[in-house]
Amino acid sequence: MMEQDDGTRQHTTTSSAWRAHVPLWAQPYLRLMRVDKPAGTWLLLLPCWWGLALASDSLPSAWFLFLFAVGAMVLRAAGCIVNDLYDRKLDRLVARTRDRPLASGEISVWQALLLLAALLLLGLVVLLQFNPTTVWLGASSLALVFTYPLMKRATWWPQLFLGFTFNWGVLMGGAAVLETVSWAHLAMYVAGIFWTLAYDTLYAHQDKKDDVFVGIKSTALLFGEASLRWIALFYALTIVFLFWAGRLVPPDGLSPVYGWGLVVAACFAAYQLMIWKPDDPENCGRRFAANRDFGFIVLAAIVLGKLL
Repeated sequence: MMEQDDGTRQHTTTSSAWRAHVPLWAQPYLRLMRVDKPAGTWLLLLPCWWGLALASDSLPSAWFLFLFAVGAMVLRAAGCIVNDLYDRKLDRLVARTRDRPLASGEISVWQALLLLAALLLLGLVVLLQFNPTTVWLGASSLALVFTYPLMKRATWWPQLFLGFTFNWGVLMGGAAVLETVSWAHLAMYVAGIFWTLAYDTLYAHQDKKDDVFVGIKSTALLFGEASLRWIALFYALTIVFLFWAGRLVPPDGLSPVYGWGLVVAACFAAYQLMIWKPDDPENCGRRFAANRDFGFIVLAAIVLGKLL
């Protein structure tokens, strides 16, 4: 989810080592922004790079890759602050989240709002480097960023709304090059939504007991023991729509190398499901974090499908 942690002891150890080099006054702010937990940033960034690569004639622009990287870090941090502002009272009731800066009182609401304003201003500066179509798409994404955290109270499908939010970058990446939204990018956007449904359902399984206790809804609770079948279906639909997106690229679609890359991605996802333990929170966290590698496999497939 937008507020995701990486969910592994390895990442916790890395996080502690990283904080040793940061001034004490800055640590609560960086934790609020989840700077020390990068998995969520990668999952927001990779769809941007997918869309950019799909629209590019050869290798994607290094400048655009950089701008989207900065934008993803800023937007993910802003989204985490929005989420924690909404959830600060609930977070105090959950062992995994009660030490978050807003829930614990390390940072006040006003301090969080000032940081949020600074991040949104920085995001605007980045966004204005693009063409008007991309600027419009980026501005419209804020409606998703500010409403998504409320969905886990209203529907059993908050992961679907996260998919709408986290994959908006596919459309922006395409528009940055083409100055329009193509059919290929719409198909890839749908693929990303199914991908998010898969990985965020994996993620949500580590919080099942706490979610029941505090009254939070999720697809993990909705699917229950049938989750494996649903997640496998979501991954399968991800591959189907990714393949379709490749076929829609003019004039004749991406090369067969792209299809073979998707086979590798499908095998990687299948392996992750084979070793998934839905009642082991640490295992769920690792399976979630592994989706960064899935995203890079797809990105490599797009680039090679263009070049070869």
